[in-house]
Amino acid sequence: MVTTPRLEQLPPETGHWLEVDLSTQRLWCWQGRQRVADYPVSSGAAGIGQRDGSGQTPLGWHYVRAAIGDGQPPGAVFRGRRPTGEVFDATLAAEYPARDWILTRILWLCGLEPGYNRGGQVDSQRRYIYLHGTPPDQPMGTPASHGCLRLRDTALLEVFDFAPAGTPVWLHD
Repeated sequence: MVTTPRLEQLPPETGHWLEVDLSTQRLWCWQGRQRVADYPVSSGAAGIGQRDGSGQTPLGWHYVRAAIGDGQPPGAVFRGRRPTGEVFDATLAAEYPARDWILTRILWLCGLEPGYNRGGQVDSQRRYIYLHGTPPDQPMGTPASHGCLRLRDTALLEVFDFAPAGTPVWLHD
């Protein structure tokens, strides 16, 4: 069962949490007040924003609502949060050149701030905002996604192990 973090307890004094600085396109893993890992990300090409349909990456406190894909191989292709049985390669890329690939693992985010990133037209979970893998030719460190946070497979696998369901995630600029 996922334990929902409480806003007044964030950032946590102990325990794991994630910070994503959209201005620098970096994700940091924290253990309490100690930064323990640092990875480049790629956020929404349309910029920062809360609204459904914007293609933007939302701000604020979230938590990992679901961690999806444990046991799948690196490069596993997901559609509708389910593995297709395919593993990304050049043949698939050529067959579906316009696809926004969701690969390897999914950390599905849920907002914690009602009216800002939770509920109505600003609900991050209903917007399907994820941390997920992306093909190796896609840029890191620059906004290029459809609103999600993309990571390289190696980084995503480490973050997935570090941040199980219930982990707080702070997105800011």
